Amino acid sequence: MRQNPSFAMADPAELRRIIELNPWATLISDADDGLVASHYVVLLDDERDDLTVVGHVGRPDDLIHGLGEREVLIAFQGPHGYISPGWYGDVPAVPTWNHVSVHLSGVPEILSEAENLRVLERMVDVFENRMPSPRGMWQLPNDETFVHRLAAGTVGFRLTPAKVVAKRKLSQNKPSETVDEVIAALEGDGPHSNRALAAEMRRARDARRGDRS
Repeated sequence: MRQNPSFAMADPAELRRIIELNPWATLISDADDGLVASHYVVLLDDERDDLTVVGHVGRPDDLIHGLGEREVLIAFQGPHGYISPGWYGDVPAVPTWNHVSVHLSGVPEILSEAENLRVLERMVDVFENRMPSPRGMWQLPNDETFVHRLAAGTVGFRLTPAKVVAKRKLSQNKPSETVDEVIAALEGDGPHSNRALAAEMRRARDARRGDRS
């Protein structure tokens, strides 16, 4: 991802927020047969306060990626969507696509079986605890044999990134009143309405206004 200083994200708390809210990630590596990409849930490591993440891949994806032996890029995609030039008013303009993206890269560490099992259990709880009647990984009708058999089909990893590239392209290069118009359009009922993107733009706009106050 090409970085532009005007759109760069550098606040670790904001990066952690984007990762936490958008855990469905893309893992990319330069494998023996060329580029390969896989899609998995990746979480922030709950034992760290930096950008270290944990996750798993199914076997044999670990071999395809050379997991633990070569660099892996993990891409998180936050809110994104189409921006119409008509929302800019009566000025020369072309369409664009606003987005929030975080890329972490480095050589991951392979987790032990016990660590992987703990991460898998936490991963289930993170999402299942939102349910009216949560069903944990160890809850019946699952039994220990079933859980361990499924876990054996996965390889867990921890990645402390050697490189971080994060981008928040949310019309920061437009006048403040134009940004307000774009947010209003995204919050409307049109074909390109996008309330999640509008909320992200509002957050970035308010932060900028706070910096100037």
